Amino acid sequence: MKETLTRSISGIIYVSLLLICICFEQALIGLFFVFGMICLGEFKKLIQLKSFIPYIIFVLLYAVFVYWKSVLNTNEGLTEAVQILMVLSIFVNLFLIKDLFSPRSIPLFATKRYLLTTFYVSSAFVFLILIANYYEKYNPNIVLGTFILVWINDSFAYLVGKNFGKQKLFETISPKKTVEGFLGGLFFSCVASYFIATFTHTLGTTSWLILSIIISVFGTLGDLIESKFKRQANVKDSGVIMPGHGGLLDRLDSIFFAAPFIYLFLRILNYVS
Repeated sequence: MKETLTRSISGIIYVSLLLICICFEQALIGLFFVFGMICLGEFKKLIQLKSFIPYIIFVLLYAVFVYWKSVLNTNEGLTEAVQILMVLSIFVNLFLIKDLFSPRSIPLFATKRYLLTTFYVSSAFVFLILIANYYEKYNPNIVLGTFILVWINDSFAYLVGKNFGKQKLFETISPKKTVEGFLGGLFFSCVASYFIATFTHTLGTTSWLILSIIISVFGTLGDLIESKFKRQANVKDSGVIMPGHGGLLDRLDSIFFAAPFIYLFLRILNYVS
């Protein structure tokens, strides 16, 4: 009972802080910067990287893109830089998906550690800001809808999996995840996308439906990949900052893995419209 109460309180504080900050661009920029630094610290511990260089790279990467997009409010010269960052981030994420399906541990040689901290963790928070500025001016609806879809997917994947799950999804990495749970999360995310489209008036129903599928699939993969990192590090949680939940990385692994793929879809949508 006490553990459930602790988990509920820390969860409410996390969600409330996020919802309040999403309403204001500068507040969200500050919040994602703090979240990025915390997640980077937790991830560095998982991969046993003691260098401060990833922090410097994150600060520079985040500052340059945020200043370019939010302060200068121009796409001049930014489009090419974002494309390069997007290609590199997706490339690194695809290799992580490949490693997920390998029975061996994820190789963590020195160069890969820096690639992961830069294009797996740091760049994700840049894309979250870019998603919020999809209309060339700040609009919280897409990033808010994205978080809602992640929460719905995670919640219903847990509920359906707990009550009806029989077929294990990735037993060697995450024994509690089931195929039924994944399909349940996907189904309810697709249902929720209709209501998000109706109330936000930002993207069409079809676009939100596709986004819900992207978020469910890549969010689940992101969760599994972080679970594999934790298994390699022989830890249950990435940190202790959220009592009852673990680390912040445990709460954001789904959305920041999906972030570059979400941004890619929005770019494609922009080209075809």
